[in-house]
Amino acid sequence: MAAVDFYEKPGCIGNAKQKRFLWNAGHVLTVHNLLTEPWTPETLRPFFGDLPVSDWFNPTAPPITRGEICPQRIEADAALLAMVGQLILIRRPLLQVGDRKMAGFDLAVIDRWVGLAADSDWKQDVQTCPRTASSSSS
Repeated sequence: MAAVDFYEKPGCIGNAKQKRFLWNAGHVLTVHNLLTEPWTPETLRPFFGDLPVSDWFNPTAPPITRGEICPQRIEADAALLAMVGQLILIRRPLLQVGDRKMAGFDLAVIDRWVGLAADSDWKQDVQTCPRTASSSSS
C-alpha cells in the first residue's frame, strides 16, 4: 500500500477510472485539483522526468486540438510556461509517492511502481479521454 498524491481534473471520467485502479489495489489517495494548484515551472517539471516534451501535454486540451499549440514543436521551458498559464494543457494525472513523481497513467509503469490489484482489467483504456477531442471540458 502506498500513499499517493493524485492531481486530477475534477469530474474527469479518465481520472475516476485511474483512481479506482489505485483504490482497488489498496492505495490511499490524497486527491488534489490540478487546476487550482499554484504551479510554477519549477514545481511542475519534476513530474515529467525523462518523458519527451510532447508527452507532457494533455492531447485533448482545447488549445492543442485547435492547433494553437503543437506539443511536438515546443521547447521544454516554453512548454512549462504555457502549462502554468493554461493548466488544462497538463497531462493527467500527476502522481506523487514519497519523492517520486510522474505524469500520466501507464498501467505497467504504475504496477511496477506501486502495484495494482491482480484482478485489474488491464484492457481498459485509462489514458485517453473518453470524450471527443472537440469537447471544451477536456
